[in-house]
Amino acid sequence: MTRLYLVRHGETFDNARQILQGQVQGELNETGIHQAEEVRDALADVATDAVVASDLWRSIQTARIVAAPHHLEVTTTPLLRERDWGDFTGKFIPDLNSVKVWPDNVEPLPKLLERAGRFLEFLRTNYPGQTVIAVGHGIVNKAVQAVFLGKQMHEVVRMKNAEVRILDIP
Repeated sequence: MTRLYLVRHGETFDNARQILQGQVQGELNETGIHQAEEVRDALADVATDAVVASDLWRSIQTARIVAAPHHLEVTTTPLLRERDWGDFTGKFIPDLNSVKVWPDNVEPLPKLLERAGRFLEFLRTNYPGQTVIAVGHGIVNKAVQAVFLGKQMHEVVRMKNAEVRILDIP
């Protein structure tokens, strides 16, 4: 069984401003750095075999901080990238609440869920029986949990910045 510590990256400048980041790189703000350090300290004594992150900078930053006490390099994968929000990217999130028609270039939910499933298979194949810390994003982490738990996306509570959830993957 592979034990997964699924982490959402720390707060970014755009998170604080309520800007939808999607697949832009993003950067941790001071709060996000402190959040990542708190995760690092909380997981410092967990025997860890690998640290994996989305290939977006905000996740890589978080993962490097978390990986430090384990003396592990961070492996990146596009499988953990945040959902591609297409033309919604860069928009003020509260302004999107009333939008009825989404742009055609938003990553479709089935495609996101399929990618989340491929991430779980990536873990099973590359890290069988190991302990992995993986740093992703709010929506993709939600998709990973939905696939793992066999639930709908709306049934999974969204993770806060720097929140950790544990999944034991057979």
